[in-house]
Amino acid sequence: MKKTIFEPDKLALSKKDILDFCDRVIVKWSKNPTENTNNILAMNAVKTSILWTDDESLKAIWDEIISWTFDLLYENALAQGDQEGNWSDVMKKIKNKK
Repeated sequence: MKKTIFEPDKLALSKKDILDFCDRVIVKWSKNPTENTNNILAMNAVKTSILWTDDESLKAIWDEIISWTFDLLYENALAQGDQEGNWSDVMKKIKNKK
């Protein structure tokens, strides 16, 4: 049996999975539509671009997004300094968002 190599920076989700994620965010924001009008419009624009993007381009784009996520989280935590505590506190907050 050939062993598959785990590559966390590679997109394993389908186009439908990404669109479902966008829909979940829109549902969440729709609970307060007045405050989130611009966010909802922007996420619908993201959904439209996903629908129009071919699978190879979508994979390349999301591979980059996934790859950069931890870097962005880390940079964001550093930019907040001591306001939010340390890196482990940030990771706990991320984990608890699910």
